[in-house]
Amino acid sequence: MGQEAIKLELIQWLANFEDDETIDYLKVVKDSNETQKDWWHNLTDEQKSGIARGLKDVDEGRVYTHNDIIIKYGL
Repeated sequence: MGQEAIKLELIQWLANFEDDETIDYLKVVKDSNETQKDWWHNLTDEQKSGIARGLKDVDEGRVYTHNDIIIKYGL
């Protein structure tokens, strides 16, 4: 089912919905989604630096799989 079909299904469902508590909750979700800013701007410089170091490790191949760690530490 494509996104447009899902949207239409949800619109039809909501138009006939009568649970006020759920409708209020959906309104909160909608409002928070519209006002939510990019979380990156809320990070400290230290957090941004840590993420940058992690991405550099990935780019340079310094990564281990979950199974690598289990084998190495005998978990």
